[in-house]
Amino acid sequence: MASNTAGDIAYDVLETPTLDSESPNLLHQISEQGGYAYVSMSVLAAAGDLRAAEATREMAWEQLHSGPWHSVLPVWRDAYSMACLYVAKLHHRAGDFGEALKVLDMGLIMGGTLLRQDLHAAVEKVTAKASELRVSEEEQGEVIVGGENAYHEAEVSLKCLQVGKNYLSSDWKQELITFSQFLERIQSSDCTSTLPTYLAQHPLFDQIHELRKDIFIPDYCYAGGGELRSLNAWFGPARTVTPLHHDPHHNILAQVVGKKYIRLYPASLSEELYPYTETMLCNSSKFSLKVDLDNIDEKEFPKVKDLEFQDCILEEGEMLYIPPKWWHYVRSLTTSFSVSFWWSNCGGSPAS
Repeated sequence: MASNTAGDIAYDVLETPTLDSESPNLLHQISEQGGYAYVSMSVLAAAGDLRAAEATREMAWEQLHSGPWHSVLPVWRDAYSMACLYVAKLHHRAGDFGEALKVLDMGLIMGGTLLRQDLHAAVEKVTAKASELRVSEEEQGEVIVGGENAYHEAEVSLKCLQVGKNYLSSDWKQELITFSQFLERIQSSDCTSTLPTYLAQHPLFDQIHELRKDIFIPDYCYAGGGELRSLNAWFGPARTVTPLHHDPHHNILAQVVGKKYIRLYPASLSEELYPYTETMLCNSSKFSLKVDLDNIDEKEFPKVKDLEFQDCILEEGEMLYIPPKWWHYVRSLTTSFSVSFWWSNCGGSPAS
C-alpha cells in the first residue's frame, strides 16, 4: 500500500467485484472472437503491468473503430471497460487521480454495460480521494492551480459535443473533449465565432453523479403513472440553435441559467412544416434551417405563411411543458444551461 508524503494519504486498491467475478467468462468470450493477444495482455495487466493494461485498452479501442458503431460486438465494448478498469486501478495506486478519472470516464462513454457498476463505483472513490488530497494540499499550502489533482468534473469527456450552427447545417460536427476544455470554450472569445460549441441533449448527470444530486425530478413526470425516459443537459453560449423538430415523449424543459427563445407549433400542423422525408430526419423541418423564423422565404415554403404558433422567452427558474409530437424551435439568447425531462405515460405510449 503506497502513501503520499504531501498528505500522508493511503492509496488503497480500487475494488472491482463485477470484474473479479466476470473476467474469466469475459476473457473466454474475447478468445472466441479471436482476441488472443488481448487475453494475454490482460493477464499481465491484472498482475499490475501498466504497459500491458494500456495495450489491452488500445486493442479494444481498435475493435470499437473497426466499422460502424452498430456493428461492434458487445463483447469488445465490455473488453474496453475491462481495460479501462485495469489502467485506472494502476493510476489510482500511483496517486495519479486525474489520469485515472479520464480513463474511467472513457470506459463509461465507450464501454459496455457489464462493468458499468464497477466504473461508477471507481469514479466515486477516485473523486473522493482526489478531493481528500486537495484538501490536504490546501492545508499545507501545496496546491498548484491547474495541477493534475483535478476534480472529476474537469476530467469528464463529453462525447456528443456539437460544433456548428445546428445539426442540420453542413458545418455541423461532433467532438470528444473534456468538460474543462468545454468550459474554457464557453468562457473564451471563441464563442463569438460562426461555429459555436454546444453540449446538446447530453446525459451529463450520468457521468457526473455530483451534479445529478442537484437535480429534482418534477412531479409532473410521474402524473398518471408516468415513467422518466431521459434526463439531459443543454449547455452552451448565446446563439446556439436547436432546429424546428418534434420528439416522441412528453418533455419538461427547465431553464437553470440564462434564457432561451422558444417557438412551438402543434402536431396537427406537421404537413405544413415541411418535414424531411429521410428516416433519420423525419422529425425535423426543412425550413428550420432559416435561423430567423421571422423572415421565412414564403416562395420556397408557402404553406408556412400565416401558421399560428406559440412562443415565449424561457427565463431562469422557469419550466416549459412540450407535448409529444409538438414542433419546437429553440435559440439561446445568452449563455444557457437547461435540463430536459422526457417521460412516457403508464404503459409506454408517449402520445396517449
